[in-house]
Amino acid sequence: MAESVRIQQTSVNAEEDRILRFWTPIMLRSIVVVAMAVLITGLVLTATVAPNYFVQRYRQIQLGHLLGRESLAGIWSNIVAGQPHAVLTVGLFMLTLVPLARVAFCLVLFIKMRDIAYVGFTAYVFAALIIGFLLGHIG
Repeated sequence: MAESVRIQQTSVNAEEDRILRFWTPIMLRSIVVVAMAVLITGLVLTATVAPNYFVQRYRQIQLGHLLGRESLAGIWSNIVAGQPHAVLTVGLFMLTLVPLARVAFCLVLFIKMRDIAYVGFTAYVFAALIIGFLLGHIG
């Protein structure tokens, strides 16, 4: 009886591990493909709608006119308005999700495997990524 429970638990763990190893690359590739599509859309919009945007922005920066931070609601309203800078910003934000998602999936995998050393290392890297994101957003 105990042997059949152990075999059943082993097969469940193997199935979970297979699903995690199968879906992780698919999710990461999907994020990269969607981010690439958003960035290409932003580049096309830049070339067609506002071809001089970055030249004008550069000249404004030379004059000392810096823009403040943009809120998510402001970025969303700019996307709806079709402004290419906002579309490019969202595409770059999506690309930052790739390493974050990869580390999160590895953390889940190592927790499931109960590999304490790798859980600690991966949790440290994950925390550093989150703290870096928060400090970049705050500072």
